[in-house]
Amino acid sequence: MKGAMAAALRGDAEQAGGANEPTIEGLNPRGIPPAVELFPMAPRLKTLDGKTVYLVSDGFPGADVFLNEVKIWFAKHMPSVKTIYRLKAGGFAADDPKLNAEIKANGNAVIMAIGH
Repeated sequence: MKGAMAAALRGDAEQAGGANEPTIEGLNPRGIPPAVELFPMAPRLKTLDGKTVYLVSDGFPGADVFLNEVKIWFAKHMPSVKTIYRLKAGGFAADDPKLNAEIKANGNAVIMAIGH
């Protein structure tokens, strides 16, 4: 049987015992990825004066500290900009519809701190 299997793997069907031998089919383990849907970036604001900027953390350790420093910077250098800190529900890739709706209704821009 070992000789027949080796012959089948070489593709020598006659030595393997004829066309009735089982064949081996290899499949690509990566599969076929789904199509990527592209979204354009939001248009850039002409100014941040008088705007509300949401500072959003995904909960990664230290992101809150970083965003607090951003808040302090805005208060010092651009006092007309209102900043609002929020912690996003779920992981970095999870959707947070409630927060998204709040930002859409009340915000003009978002700075998102995503951990690595």
